[in-house]
Amino acid sequence: MNPSSSPFLIYLFLSIYNFLILLCFILRLLFHLFEILVKNLTKAMNMFQDWPEPIVRVQSLSQSNLKAIPNRYVKPLSQRPNLPSQNHHNKHNPVTAAIPIIDLGGLYTNDITLHAKTLDEISKACKEWGFFQVVNHGMSPQLMDRAKETWRDFFHLPMELKNMHANSPKTYEGYGSRLGVEKGAILDWSDYYYLHYCPLSLKDYTKWPSLSLHRREILEDYCKEMVKLCENLMSILSRNLGLQEDILQNAFGGKEESGGCLRVNYYPKCPQPELTLGLSPHSDPGGLTILLPDEQVAGLQVRGCDDAWITVEPAPHALIVNIGDQIQMLTNSIYKSIEHRVIVSPAKERLSLAFFYNPKGNIPIEPLEELVTEDSPALYSSTTYDQYRQFMRTQGPRSKSHIDELRSPR
Repeated sequence: MNPSSSPFLIYLFLSIYNFLILLCFILRLLFHLFEILVKNLTKAMNMFQDWPEPIVRVQSLSQSNLKAIPNRYVKPLSQRPNLPSQNHHNKHNPVTAAIPIIDLGGLYTNDITLHAKTLDEISKACKEWGFFQVVNHGMSPQLMDRAKETWRDFFHLPMELKNMHANSPKTYEGYGSRLGVEKGAILDWSDYYYLHYCPLSLKDYTKWPSLSLHRREILEDYCKEMVKLCENLMSILSRNLGLQEDILQNAFGGKEESGGCLRVNYYPKCPQPELTLGLSPHSDPGGLTILLPDEQVAGLQVRGCDDAWITVEPAPHALIVNIGDQIQMLTNSIYKSIEHRVIVSPAKERLSLAFFYNPKGNIPIEPLEELVTEDSPALYSSTTYDQYRQFMRTQGPRSKSHIDELRSPR
């Protein structure tokens, strides 16, 4: 061997040795990071698989004739409702008022003036209220009544039968009693049943309650009519923006991919309604909500422009429509999703059916380019509905805090 090559070989050997040491260090670091990632993913998966605490059915608490509600349901002073008997007409007390009631029959008439007036009423309600009631909406009163009767009968079943359909935070489908997975959170005084209706890829009959064929047909017919009404309203909302009538529907992924799900809310009697809420203040995270209310027991309250809580008195066989956060974002805040909550009664149970019409989960949601100008820049950063709704699913109702977080810096 040439002696002059010895330093080079030594240098080469040391270089390879140092490289191997560095490679081992990097591999150990990557393995450690992988362990952390797996641990966090496992923790996240477990969080969505199981509730953080044993589930207690609010209906069971109500039926136990307790005199005081458990502390888990007592709201902080700032969140407690001031019920009508305590109303002193300040901005924190609820005011009984009628949100706009719109006769959709005006859309299906040859009277051009009436047609235009109806469109204007819907536009004004979406911009100023975010809530409105509709009559002559196309759904038969008999179907509405049968749907409510079907679900009331379900909630009156023995608890062991209802618990066969207990849900988990993974999809929320089934019989549930809480929103959010935060351990030790203050809970709402309500139980519910949640199921997917469309698209077909998400429709899972094993998650539906065990019902007779006749009752299942009632639910199918009810949801089918809800989708039809939602599609009509989406067209109207688009036209009222001066856009093509399919613009919002396409932003949702088209008719075949848009989502529809039903949440049936059951609010049992409460011995201390002044201390709790059936549903905490929030705006709906989805696109459009259509509520079939309990006409016998008022409970829905909408936050008015002066911060007053307005108790909604349902008109006979009316449906209540409200704008969700996704449409507020798509319309660049032209249409408003409004904060609302539910109070409970000491004397009567209450039942309502909320149908949510939502965008396809993985489609980017951001202000429509047709509505963004130099004078009206985009107010929200892009997100997807799958990402957005995780906030509600993990943290529960939190006023309008999530949509406010998505506001673009100005």
